[in-house]
Amino acid sequence: MSARGWQHHEGLAVGLPMDGIDTDQIIPARFMATPRDQGYGRFLLHDLRCDAQGAARPDFALNRAGSAGASVLVAGRNFGCGSSREAAVYALVDYGIRVVVAPSFGDIFAANAVNNGLCPAQVCETTSASMLDALAEAPRRVSVDLESCEIIGPACRIPFALDPVWRHKLMEGWDDIDLTRAYSADIAAFRDRDAQARPWARLRPPGIVQRTRTDRV
Repeated sequence: MSARGWQHHEGLAVGLPMDGIDTDQIIPARFMATPRDQGYGRFLLHDLRCDAQGAARPDFALNRAGSAGASVLVAGRNFGCGSSREAAVYALVDYGIRVVVAPSFGDIFAANAVNNGLCPAQVCETTSASMLDALAEAPRRVSVDLESCEIIGPACRIPFALDPVWRHKLMEGWDDIDLTRAYSADIAAFRDRDAQARPWARLRPPGIVQRTRTDRV
């Protein structure tokens, strides 16, 4: 398991009872010119967390007393819809969010999340509503276990859905390139077998010159 991989996370859960939170709300486009190494966490949900003057709205979930350090976000359906910007995931991760719980996610957002170590834990709408009700008064500490795909809270164990390949990637700390490299031996074996079975497939037609990196167009 790499340094980025994880199996069990314990943290503070905060409820955000909103449907259709899109990637432009997660991080407004005007902040994306900022270099990533300066951190995107301060821009997370900026226009929802802050007023027109940039002051924090005290009634917003992440600004409420006791919400500091939250790492589990429970939201409504279709979280991460909209554009494919990976910066939305960066904002969540840089803020410290490790798990987002929702009834549904934008497909590209969810794939980007996994590649960056963020778990998109899918639950049914009834479960999401119950969790949001429980978090309405105050945040609560929960545990998230990837091995069992459960969210464990006071007197409850809530199962969530997660693609098995995504689960494996999160536990290993892999992105798509790492996943491909894990099959490098199988890829090499296939290449050798294919070279024996179809030697003609590797022949270059007459007149085709293979360029190297030093060739000039």
